[in-house]
Amino acid sequence: MALTREEVLHIARLARIALNADEVERFRAQLSTILDHFEALAAVDTEGIEPTAHPLPLANVMREDVVEPSLPRDEVLANAPVVEDGYFRVRAVLE
Repeated sequence: MALTREEVLHIARLARIALNADEVERFRAQLSTILDHFEALAAVDTEGIEPTAHPLPLANVMREDVVEPSLPRDEVLANAPVVEDGYFRVRAVLE
């Protein structure tokens, strides 16, 4: 499916990116190729195949949640660039 120059410019406007003339032509060719691949995928017969979110069965790979003692505060704060009153000092993110 060949995209037109106008369609590429429309997509670029929706994505809020500016394209020069060379980029428009390059992306037109690339996007057209991508759409051709999707057409090939759409032609595959999937009748009787159940939809899946993942091709392999998934298992929980997280470790058990075991309560353990935490590090001492002084040891943790030793690597902090700035400490104030026993806490990490960070720049304010809200004004």
